[in-house]
Amino acid sequence: MSQNSECAAACTAAPKYKRVLLKLSGEALMGPDQFGINRQTLADIVTDIKEVLALGVQLGIVVGGGNIFRGVALGATGMDRATGDYMGMLATVMNGMALQDALRNAGVEARVQSALQLAQVAEPYIRGRALKYLEKGRVVIFAAGTGNPFFTTDTTAALRGAEIGAEVVLKATKVDGIYSEDPKKNPNATLYKSITFDEAMKRDLKVLDATAFALCRDQKLPIKVFSIIKRGAMKRVVMGEDEGTLVHC
Repeated sequence: MSQNSECAAACTAAPKYKRVLLKLSGEALMGPDQFGINRQTLADIVTDIKEVLALGVQLGIVVGGGNIFRGVALGATGMDRATGDYMGMLATVMNGMALQDALRNAGVEARVQSALQLAQVAEPYIRGRALKYLEKGRVVIFAAGTGNPFFTTDTTAALRGAEIGAEVVLKATKVDGIYSEDPKKNPNATLYKSITFDEAMKRDLKVLDATAFALCRDQKLPIKVFSIIKRGAMKRVVMGEDEGTLVHC
């Protein structure tokens, strides 16, 4: 291969995004299980994360807690909604700690920053410190949501993504993008490769919750929806390849 060809190959190998915010649901950590954390699924996610970090991409992660606790569900059965949501935030800290441990065991330095004060197990969320960690190539795991009830981890992802200057929010799901209908109910549903925020709102597509969606739109922060189940999909997204659905202004 000539020197020019090698240079061209190196240029095309550059990632499209330098800093990203990954929204990882608690359900994604369950894998095939009904609850909790599936160790093999967690290991697979860590492998995908390492592939992205190897590209020189800076990565922040917001993790949910639905695999352990659902505040909304308990609120519906009589528990005070705020109490349930705070318990849900604690579940995200547990997931964040598990993810941190798995990353460290794989040789990746990671920090958990919590929006709730839990000094014994996690650092407090401090934006400046998070930015320094990212610049040093460390993964920052944002746990405990926004620290306030009535806000979802989708909203946390939009908020933290904007705060750290992420170029895109990566929403990891169990499907390979946004469809016109539920593909499980209608196998002929259309997969959107690209759609604007306004189009998604008009068609009432459930990309993120309304608050998170509005924040991303106002901050002109694009959202990429992809399947966490497909191995290597995260890397393909970061490289700008034809993977998942892009929601943009």
